[in-house]
Amino acid sequence: MKNKVTPFIENIAESGAACLLTMVQGNVLALGLSHWIIASQTGLVAGTAAATALTVAKTENRWIVAGALGLATGVVDYFIHPGMIGSAATEAIITGFGAAVLSLATGAAIRAYQARKATAS
Repeated sequence: MKNKVTPFIENIAESGAACLLTMVQGNVLALGLSHWIIASQTGLVAGTAAATALTVAKTENRWIVAGALGLATGVVDYFIHPGMIGSAATEAIITGFGAAVLSLATGAAIRAYQARKATAS
C-alpha cells in the first residue's frame, strides 16, 4: 500500500510547493493563508492527475515523471488562479517548470539516500 500512495503524496507536495514559491516569487515572508489555499488546490489536482496518469502508464522513469508533473502543474495552475508574473500563462509555465525541477531533485535525493543506506547495511 505504501508504494502505491507514495507517488501521489510526492507529486502533490512537489506541485504545491512549486506553486507556493512561484506565487510569492520566492519571498517566503510574503506567504499568507490565501497562498497556501491556492497552492494546496493546485498541488492536489495536478499531483493527483500526474500520479494517476503515471500509474496507468506504468512508468517510473524520472524524466517522464518530472515532465508529466510539470505539464499537469502548469495547466492546473493556469486555471486555478490568474498569474501575477508577465502574461496570463507566464506564471503557470514557471510553476510547471519548477514542479518538474523539484521532482527531479527529489528523485535524485531519494536515490542518493537509498544508495547510502544500502552501503551502510
